[in-house]
Amino acid sequence: MYGRLLNLASSALAEEEFKQESLNFWEEPYQEASKWTPCADKRYPTSLGKPGESNGYIMVSANGGLNQQRVAICNAVAVASLLNATLVLPKFLYSNVWKDPSQFGDIYQEDYFMRTLKDDVHIVQELPLHLKSLDIEAIGSLITDADIVKEVKPIDYVRTVLPLLMKNKVVHFLGFGNRLGFDPLPPELQRLRCKCNFHALKFVSKIQEVASLLIKRIRKFEYHAAERQLDKQLLGDFTPSISSKEDYVERGSSRYLALHLRFEEDMVAYSQCDFGGGEHEKKELEAYREVHFPLLIERLKNSKPVSPSELRKLGKCPLTPEEAALVLAALGFKRGTYIYLAGSRIYGGSSRMHPFTNLYPNLVTKETLLTYNELAPFRNFSSRLAALDFIACATSDVFAMTDSGSQLSSLVSGFRTYYGDGHAPTLRPNKKRLAAIFSENSSIGWTTFEDRVRKMIEEGQRVRVRGSGRSIYRQPRCPECMCRS
Repeated sequence: MYGRLLNLASSALAEEEFKQESLNFWEEPYQEASKWTPCADKRYPTSLGKPGESNGYIMVSANGGLNQQRVAICNAVAVASLLNATLVLPKFLYSNVWKDPSQFGDIYQEDYFMRTLKDDVHIVQELPLHLKSLDIEAIGSLITDADIVKEVKPIDYVRTVLPLLMKNKVVHFLGFGNRLGFDPLPPELQRLRCKCNFHALKFVSKIQEVASLLIKRIRKFEYHAAERQLDKQLLGDFTPSISSKEDYVERGSSRYLALHLRFEEDMVAYSQCDFGGGEHEKKELEAYREVHFPLLIERLKNSKPVSPSELRKLGKCPLTPEEAALVLAALGFKRGTYIYLAGSRIYGGSSRMHPFTNLYPNLVTKETLLTYNELAPFRNFSSRLAALDFIACATSDVFAMTDSGSQLSSLVSGFRTYYGDGHAPTLRPNKKRLAAIFSENSSIGWTTFEDRVRKMIEEGQRVRVRGSGRSIYRQPRCPECMCRS
């Protein structure tokens, strides 16, 4: 799609190979970022604490993949506190999309989760025997996503769910994704959600161990990470270290950039955009939509069609591998940069990735860095594989996303804000602005292209306090989650 720009990028990278980096996107540009420190786990005079007597039990069956389930768990903890209820350790629903039977204990440390939240919420592993025999649907205690609108206010739970809980002593939330709003919310509940997300949910040791091995191989040596909160929180006892800083310098520092490239077939098909693949691509994506997105097909039949070119102008199209590579080149990342690619299979495979790897050959994935046997316990378990990506992205020197709306990108960028100590830069493109820049691809000069892309990324790196209604998982800079020195 961008042959001319790719040639310009290739020439620019060749010229810059032996030059000093003119702009340093390896570092956070604003010192204010380091003034915010984690403190959601501190006790405050206003902290609710768990009630002396529980109003009943809350069961949650979370749907979606790893990141959707993580949000559901944290929201469930907040709702349990709100309703003075006992939370049963959440279950994960099996999905035909994710095809992963993993449960809470396969992903997160159960005992650590319960111990971290013991002063805030009653948590048990199972329902007591006298409630297990109940037909929860028959007594009206089954609550689905259809019964609760998205981002509902706490008062709605008090009005509709609490009476049911008091009456039947148990409610079961089936689904329970993004079902609790961010504002207005009592500070204590907001802080509890932060505590759950950033402190209570630790990956099991097997995930930590393999993730540590993965990161060592990306960096090509064991690095000294004892001072980094990010590494300690995500890798625990498997945080790599070396004997001395001199050894670190002698063996060389292999920094890496992690890229979450949201260009899987489902994302591409759902977008209804044109990616330059001609009639074959059009028919292939139409067929995929027919099978996997019947509700989208019905909606399209009853709405005014929007052309692929208009969707692109509006910033509604996923970034292609070509576009992602051009952005990185414009930011001054050199050809030899080590890049960890997170996510599933890229639509179009190696042929679609060729323009990217032509500019950046040091591209690695968990599949290329780990042996068959090392990856075997994770194979066919999408959530466990996603956990490896989560850790590799969160602990990277720079994290670049192509879709700021994805759950993985949102949660990883929030983790880097919370534990990064102002030294964990995240690159977020504005897809609408980027589409306007790319629309001039036949005439724009490389220097102008660089300048406009850099300004766009710098704008996205400004240190902002969480705005009203914004996710605390993605933007934890607020008094309920972090402290400002």
